[in-house]
Amino acid sequence: MGEHPVGPGPTQPDDPTDRWLTHVRADGTAHMVDVSAKAVTAREASAAGRVLLSADAVAALRSGNVPKGDALAVARIAGIQAVKRTPELIPLAHPIAVHGVDVDVTVADDGADISATVRTADRTGIEMEALTAVAVAALALIDMVKAVDKHARITDVRVTAKSGGRSGDWRE
Repeated sequence: MGEHPVGPGPTQPDDPTDRWLTHVRADGTAHMVDVSAKAVTAREASAAGRVLLSADAVAALRSGNVPKGDALAVARIAGIQAVKRTPELIPLAHPIAVHGVDVDVTVADDGADISATVRTADRTGIEMEALTAVAVAALALIDMVKAVDKHARITDVRVTAKSGGRSGDWRE
């Protein structure tokens, strides 16, 4: 991953060698980048994260005895819903067409692993949607198990892969 210094913004909007942050104007204020001239391409992004849980919470998830119900299903659905709301939550994220979402929540010995893959054919990337899916799925899982574990903790939320677009493919 290259450096992204804060600066006056690109002098030529389509110059791929320009490394300035594109969402910052010359005066330092944030703005939404105009992507209307970009080509529509197939794009995919994946993200992952963890929710660290107590042994009691892990046992409740494994046995299906979470007091609020099916915590894993609720977390998956919350992640899917969150993808569709990303531009409402992330101020500079573009509203883009979401063509596919996979959210998985698996129980591990020390918590739950969450992964999401989001697909589109649009003019800009979909990494924020994948990250939002993981973060909101993690929040929903904590909400579901908070009666069993008041110390649950979200950790390691990150993009794990992306494909499509001008910057090409990347994998963790």
